[in-house]
Amino acid sequence: MTNGPGLKRQALFGALALVAAVSLSACDTQASTEGKVERPLPLVKVNDVEIVMLQPGDAKAPVGGQPTATKEAVDKQLLETLIDRQLLQEAAIRNKLDRNPQVVQAIERAKTEILAQAYLQDKFAAIGTHSKAEVDAYYRAHPELFTQRKLFYMKELVVATRDFSVQLKARLDSAKSIEQVAAWLDKNHVPYERAEVSRSTADLAPEMMTKLQAMRKNQLFVIKAGEYTMVDSLYDVKLSPVTAEAAAPQIASYLRNERRKEIGAVELERLRASAKVEYLHKENLASAATPAAKAAGSATTTQIEAGMAASK
Repeated sequence: MTNGPGLKRQALFGALALVAAVSLSACDTQASTEGKVERPLPLVKVNDVEIVMLQPGDAKAPVGGQPTATKEAVDKQLLETLIDRQLLQEAAIRNKLDRNPQVVQAIERAKTEILAQAYLQDKFAAIGTHSKAEVDAYYRAHPELFTQRKLFYMKELVVATRDFSVQLKARLDSAKSIEQVAAWLDKNHVPYERAEVSRSTADLAPEMMTKLQAMRKNQLFVIKAGEYTMVDSLYDVKLSPVTAEAAAPQIASYLRNERRKEIGAVELERLRASAKVEYLHKENLASAATPAAKAAGSATTTQIEAGMAASK
């Protein structure tokens, strides 16, 4: 029986992946736009201010050039949201909130971020298409992701980290199956959710992949990820190879994203070398993370504890 709060499944699935360093699922979401950006015709006036639908379903797209009619259907809900936003902006200005120091700082931060992204996008525009030889080379170099790709099937119990008590850990240490853990949770009225999940070697970080491959079937392990903790049991592993043709688009996208990271790192290094950076009030600065630690990102926020109990 499953009980407990409505936990978000996407948060649980994301935790298992540990933000895979070699994941090929990264989408090419920052591709530069080529050609002239056209401004759609205004769709409504709010107190004499014209509002346009910048792009279908997108309220953040850049606007420029001459107005042009669009054949795309107008998203009415988004248009109403833009009207509400304009009214709120006007009310804020009337109340002089645009002069509030915190608001001014927030606007400047947003402007800085937009300009920084625009500069990098301009640099990324020079990235060409990766050759078939490069894609094929990556495919051959990573058999664990393609020709020897595996699927791991797991049973999972999800509890809030605040409920992962000493008593629960003690039960895990002595449990012979995930069903015994579920029975203990039911008996002690600990809210949880039950699920069955599968993950491929292409979805997992190398650390996670190595640990799963070394586990015995029905062995229990724990994944801690922020406010949720997952108790998992690996019950099956199957070979699931991917052909070179099917993998090619993902590999090309991955290589393109890696190239962007390289360009961004080189450009930042160049800019820092030519800039004068002076740290003020060092006594107020927290210990800075090293570049390597920053690159690890959210992987440092997720822990896996394997071998808590083995099937007997």
